[in-house]
Amino acid sequence: MAHAYTPGLKVLAYTVLKKERRLPLPGEILVNKGDTVSAEDVVARTNLPGNVQTLNVAGLLGILPDEVEEAMMKKAEDEIKKNEVIAQSKGLFGLFKSQVKSPIDGLIENISKITGQVILREPPIPVEVIAYIDGEVTDTIKKEGVVVQTKGSFIQGIFGIGGETIGPLAMAVDDPDTVLTEKDIDKSFKDKIIIGGSMVTYDTLEHARAVGVKGIVVGGIEDGDLKKFMGYDIGVAITGSENVGLTLIVTEGFGKLKMADRTFGLLKSLAGKKSSINGATQIRAGVMRPEVIVPLDMKKSDKKSRDISTGTGLEIGMNVRIIREPFFGAIGKVVELPIELAKIETEAHVRVLKVELDDKKQITLPRANVEIIEE
Repeated sequence: MAHAYTPGLKVLAYTVLKKERRLPLPGEILVNKGDTVSAEDVVARTNLPGNVQTLNVAGLLGILPDEVEEAMMKKAEDEIKKNEVIAQSKGLFGLFKSQVKSPIDGLIENISKITGQVILREPPIPVEVIAYIDGEVTDTIKKEGVVVQTKGSFIQGIFGIGGETIGPLAMAVDDPDTVLTEKDIDKSFKDKIIIGGSMVTYDTLEHARAVGVKGIVVGGIEDGDLKKFMGYDIGVAITGSENVGLTLIVTEGFGKLKMADRTFGLLKSLAGKKSSINGATQIRAGVMRPEVIVPLDMKKSDKKSRDISTGTGLEIGMNVRIIREPFFGAIGKVVELPIELAKIETEAHVRVLKVELDDKKQITLPRANVEIIEE
């Protein structure tokens, strides 16, 4: 049987997941291997160095650089308060003294007799890393972080914005082909992650943000609405750091696209359960997909989903999503994997596959035009 490695979106009803939770700098680990943690629990923390400010004390006092140390009323490593006098000139006959006040709270890091400048450091910035998912700490990384493992449902989207957030899933529509509108969202959805259908509009996003919705999972969105909501055009770099008030995950693509029945059905079955979602997306090297994770306390399903990251390729019978026009967003099943190269419209010779769509129509297209949907 022919095989080809094809990246795909995972839609898994039950699987084992591990998440590394790392600090940006070495710090303190607050949990131990074997500990059970909640998604909101802080598992590690550190302090980022505060910002630096430079004061030209010699220039401000009208003295020579080598006279700065004598004029300082504080020494290196001393703590300082905003508007506190840190340097003072001798003045004329003890009168008409000039002063330099600190513009910040922090400490004096360095006093230079060469340049006459004093370097001030703002207070350190505390950083805490939470577990993100309910689960068990399976490993600790010395001074860097931990590994948390959970068992449950795992759903990936195609694109997202906004970072990690935690909340219960709630159904806002009853059909995967329904457009999510303002009337579908009321105050009962505050602090929840809501599931929409085929599309969400700009007005709906604004309304959801005003209500206090934590996240939205939906089939599609118009590019113009996304740009308007964010206030700028998104680039090709990694997303996830946007401060837009909620996390958005798109499961199918841009435009009005019905959410896949399998995805919608699984999310519907999980309504009311606590979930962890992250809109971070990267489509270049080091692919990162937005995700929905719902920890579950149940026995492992007899139906085991394959993990394509281990190298499993396309097989007849697999469900795939078409990711290029003219059938972009369509879902189908692989019915044939020809070994021979085929000539396509661009005159190139490529590996192809035959896919049967939901309406039983069969089409042939390049293998690079599909991605596997894991179930």
